[in-house]
Amino acid sequence: MQMQWHAMRGFARDPSITKQKIKPGTVRRITGYARPYRLDLFLFLLAAALDAGVTVTYPVLLGVLIDRGILPRRPGFVLAIAGVVAGLAVFDAFLGVVQRYFSARVGEGLIYDLRTEVFGHVQQQPIAFFTRAQTGSLVSRLNSDVIGAQQALTSTLSSVVSSVLQLVLVLIFMFYFSWQITLAALVLIPLFLYPARRLGRRLQVLTRESMQLDAAMGSTMTERFNVAGAMLAKLYGRPRDEENLFSGRAGRVRDIGVLTALWGSGLFIALGLLATLSTSAVYGIGGIQVIDGTFKIGTLVALALLLSRLYAPITSLSNVQVNVMTALVSFDRVFEVLDLKPLIDEKPGAVNLARPADGLPGLAPQIDFDHVSFRYPSADEVSLASLESIALPGPEHADPNRMALTDVSFTAPAGKLTALVGPSGAGKTTITHLVSRLYDPTQGAVRIAGSDLRDVTLESLHDVVGVVTQDAHLFHDTIRSNLEYARPSATEQELILACQAAQIWELVASLPDGLDTVVGDRGYRLSGGEKQRIALARLLLKAPSVVVLDEATAHLDSESEAAVQRALRTALASRTSLVIAHRLSTIRGADQILVIDDGRVVERGQHADLLAAGGLYAELYRTQFAQQEPVGQST
Repeated sequence: MQMQWHAMRGFARDPSITKQKIKPGTVRRITGYARPYRLDLFLFLLAAALDAGVTVTYPVLLGVLIDRGILPRRPGFVLAIAGVVAGLAVFDAFLGVVQRYFSARVGEGLIYDLRTEVFGHVQQQPIAFFTRAQTGSLVSRLNSDVIGAQQALTSTLSSVVSSVLQLVLVLIFMFYFSWQITLAALVLIPLFLYPARRLGRRLQVLTRESMQLDAAMGSTMTERFNVAGAMLAKLYGRPRDEENLFSGRAGRVRDIGVLTALWGSGLFIALGLLATLSTSAVYGIGGIQVIDGTFKIGTLVALALLLSRLYAPITSLSNVQVNVMTALVSFDRVFEVLDLKPLIDEKPGAVNLARPADGLPGLAPQIDFDHVSFRYPSADEVSLASLESIALPGPEHADPNRMALTDVSFTAPAGKLTALVGPSGAGKTTITHLVSRLYDPTQGAVRIAGSDLRDVTLESLHDVVGVVTQDAHLFHDTIRSNLEYARPSATEQELILACQAAQIWELVASLPDGLDTVVGDRGYRLSGGEKQRIALARLLLKAPSVVVLDEATAHLDSESEAAVQRALRTALASRTSLVIAHRLSTIRGADQILVIDDGRVVERGQHADLLAAGGLYAELYRTQFAQQEPVGQST
């Protein structure tokens, strides 16, 4: 039955996959992954080979039992052969356990190796990679493709070895017993393979359509089951339409599943029909020879049983090219991700960025931008077309030659607050990305404490630089776990102190589960201001000496903003700070304000000086505060 299922699976696979080009060296790389499991593989294939031999032995022993034991009435011989058959049955069961054990060791070990390597490699990719790659496609590489790849070393390989050995042994014994009957049986094979191919082509179409429908249904569930999607559906009051949409897609999956099962069963039926017809031919031709006395009845029974073991390996081997290529293509798709070089990499011999003693004035590092120019990488530099649902460039990648920053030079003094202001799309966020080394500059250098960020280890850099973004992300876990993400070794008291400094402990303490409260998907159980303060507590727990805030108070109500501002005073104290703010009221007391426009620093100074200069900063200020406060009265 297992071999029949493997045969049907081969017919269901798209034969066009054999036309795909496999990159040179793929097989050699696969061998490298299999090398740690070579002993397990050897024992697995040895068990599969022995199992195939035992499978062929049963019919032969039954024929011997009839001809030399039952018909001559030799009870001792009958009992001996029966004992051998029983022993082989026990041995065959043992072989089955051995096969399953070593198959699992090799298969699951390979899946583990590939998944962990792909996951670790993807984590090293730049942010631009994640802005382009479709999450579902990445997950598919870690699931479907990895599982498909391991089948090359388990299911497909064992099927080929077992099928070849079983086919050879069956044909040897059949030709030995009667070459005439064997040739007659082989003539019937094309009569099965032709309709099986027809059935297989139909099954391939259905399988491909089923995968597309499953993906569409899964996409519907993913989009509607996250908080944002569920909220949109409720706010627009369309639960009936949503139910009808899902019902329609689920219904198509149901219908295609019925058709797939129907056509798939046709392969089993055809194989069973062939076995029945060929067996009847064997009994018909052989039975006459038995009556004529030219053939023994035990041999006839053995021949019929051997025949039933002939067609499954033939059909399995007829699809071996598709099965092997399917596995190789899965490996190739996995290797495609592994071969994507990260744009941000740690150079050999990188040094640790010195971390000053936290909280001590004057010891926070200085940030220097030295004639920095930067363009966002093009799609082919950071992503794969096969990972994008629509491989079109994003707005920042529309022109690969467009510079997001041009000759930017400034110094963010140690322990001081430097604010970045300017119109949307001017390059403010790009500057903060360079400080945390999410990207490297195209030209020039970014330095912290005098060290070029490309010369320091990533771990030490992330230890020194802390970032809070506009939309603070929280994992679907407890408040405690989200805080400990910054410092897993933090004590209970340290967690409480961080929450108090972030002005959030009063809320956390009032919750029934306190720090063990689950925040929900993306922290949706908390308000925007509460999420921001949890993020600030996480930052304070990390205790970086450089703080980067990317519009951390944007989109907050007045009360939440006031609470976050109080938390910020603690977070920024004695630290070198780089803050983006659209609300200019939040940065009027900054030690230095840089006005960014079209990727350049067009103004710099303090609030009063920039207002007096009457440039872009004064214009932005008037836009926000014209109705509240005359410019001339500002301080």
